[in-house]
Amino acid sequence: MAKEIGRSRRLRKKLYVGEFAIMGFEFTCKVNIDLDTAPQFEELLDAFDKVAEEKNLLIRLDNDDEQFEGFVTSYERYGSATEEDKAAIEAVLLAHSIVSDVEVSKLVDVFNEK
Repeated sequence: MAKEIGRSRRLRKKLYVGEFAIMGFEFTCKVNIDLDTAPQFEELLDAFDKVAEEKNLLIRLDNDDEQFEGFVTSYERYGSATEEDKAAIEAVLLAHSIVSDVEVSKLVDVFNEK
């Protein structure tokens, strides 16, 4: 068993560990249309933008021909995404008929994931 390292509050803050750990989550889904021409895709992006503004989230999006995915965390310096944020993002995805196979991960430590 590894011995717990004793660190000062200042060092824990600099290393984003302990009470300063920043949590986030991933999501993936399939978007069932041509992404370049579909107005429904613009509506989906607008919905993400609205949730991000309301909940002060930072959302990184990525997509290719088959998969649409992203990572979500708080926009605040030492803030974390919450279970409520996960539910909001999942609701956005499920509310759009162009989206299928929605998966939302558990909350993970952004800087110290193992």
